[in-house]
Amino acid sequence: MDRQPESGGSGLSKMDRIVGGSAAVDDPAACLAATEFTESDAPAIRELAASLRGPTPQATAVALFDWVRDRIRYDPKAAVDERDAYRATRVLARGSGYCVQKAILLAALARAAGIPARLGFADVRNHQSPAWLREVMGTDVFVFHGYVEFLLGGRWVKATPAFDEASSRKAGVLPVTLDGTNDAMLHPVDPRGHPYIEYLRDRGSYLDAPVDEIRREIAERYAVGRWAP
Repeated sequence: MDRQPESGGSGLSKMDRIVGGSAAVDDPAACLAATEFTESDAPAIRELAASLRGPTPQATAVALFDWVRDRIRYDPKAAVDERDAYRATRVLARGSGYCVQKAILLAALARAAGIPARLGFADVRNHQSPAWLREVMGTDVFVFHGYVEFLLGGRWVKATPAFDEASSRKAGVLPVTLDGTNDAMLHPVDPRGHPYIEYLRDRGSYLDAPVDEIRREIAERYAVGRWAP
């Protein structure tokens, strides 16, 4: 079923829809449970979530989002890491990851803090992706871009923690900020009005990351052997 349009300017309702996940993704209780990759019951995850807890779920979500966005370095080459590198505890320990891995960690922290959270995925085009990345990928389209959906105030709020504030400003684009109420997704244009991120296809919401499918599609679509240092 196609999603209904939502507020917040995410633009996702305009994309082609691919159904993903299961009916359980709408169950708040299921969106609090630990999974293979979110690992929200791991001691390191629970300890960090507790240290960032705010006075309200919205304030907690903002604190968790800001921490993952800025403290976990974005590394696109992590997309071709081994399967276990997608586990939230591994991402936390390493201190780096790409959008999917950062979203997994953020979802894990949210669940550990008592906020129902699920993972969302979409294919996007980055009109300003670096030349070296376009060369190794052979395209500016990124499949399975990952983000998080928090259940806050009775609605699902989308948030992508992929790019930290400092590197975003250095690249001349606005950082993504979460206020706990509105969707916080990558911007369609930069401050100069030039095209930035174009959402192409919604791949649905999931309780856990479909890591095997993601890794398989990355291997099929991109020349992953050229990603090695």
